[in-house]
Amino acid sequence: MKMKAIQLSQFGGPEVLQLADSTRPTAKSGQVLIKVAAAGVNRPDVIQRLGFYPPPAGASDILGLEVSGVVAALGDGVNSIKVGDEVCALLSGGGYAQYAVAQEELCLPVPKGLSLIEAAALPETSFTVWSNVFNRAGLLPGDTLLVHGASGGIGTMAIQLAKLKGAQVIATAGSDEKCRFCESLGASHAINYHKQDFVSEVKTLTENKGANVILDIVGGDYIEKNIAACADDGTIVSIGFLQGSKATIDFMPIMLRRLTLTGSTLRPRSVEFKATIAKQLLTEVWPLFEQGSLSPNVGAILPLSEASQAHQMMEANEHIGKIVMLPPPS
Repeated sequence: MKMKAIQLSQFGGPEVLQLADSTRPTAKSGQVLIKVAAAGVNRPDVIQRLGFYPPPAGASDILGLEVSGVVAALGDGVNSIKVGDEVCALLSGGGYAQYAVAQEELCLPVPKGLSLIEAAALPETSFTVWSNVFNRAGLLPGDTLLVHGASGGIGTMAIQLAKLKGAQVIATAGSDEKCRFCESLGASHAINYHKQDFVSEVKTLTENKGANVILDIVGGDYIEKNIAACADDGTIVSIGFLQGSKATIDFMPIMLRRLTLTGSTLRPRSVEFKATIAKQLLTEVWPLFEQGSLSPNVGAILPLSEASQAHQMMEANEHIGKIVMLPPPS
């Protein structure tokens, strides 16, 4: 059977994203077929479009790492989900389409009180923030978290979760409007990096102690600056490199101040690893959505046919919050 999906005619700019006919996927053992209501847009999608982030072996070559929708069919062995359930799911690919397949363990129920459109903004950001800020970096109540690029999907989720878990949050963003938005979500302070030096600001705000955990999507010269802004025994987690992954740094402060430099990518990790995070999210995070204390912050909604515009918006950093796309009716 056929469906509409975004196809890459070639690697390149946003214009290579075209809505076209594609073969509808089939749920294999342990998988579910989801009739997609909405698909989240993420920076790894942009990197894949450029040709630098190929899908893992066996994954769809269609872009898209998260969707929400209604379960349309079950593969063999699926017993925790039934046809007709509303879910959101973390994918290894295939989300920019009318139908997508997901592993049973990586499907989560749509939190009560949220729409399917809002739910599409949850999986990638929730999995990424929880696994990196809390599991990998070990953020604790009373710690200070510094979040770079904080007005996007990852940043807005990190601000809210860290605040709800008892940490102080300092955010960086590229405009006064974005800074005020970050503060409205719970950031104690927001630094406009076009106007202020975040290292000196963080030092001032923390009485020269620095941030216990730094979540960085920028890279480049931020790598050395993060070391200067980090507290003794602190952890710097790299999850993106908008300004490049190479830097010349002095390792002496890392040794003397017992800093930890780490990072991760989520997409290539095993289903078992991601399933563990899914269980933690269901216990620790989903109730916060249902209580209304945590919000998905959808900043832009576009039809799937305008995927090129969605990518242009992301690359220009024009958006605040998540960008979500809606496929045509099937």
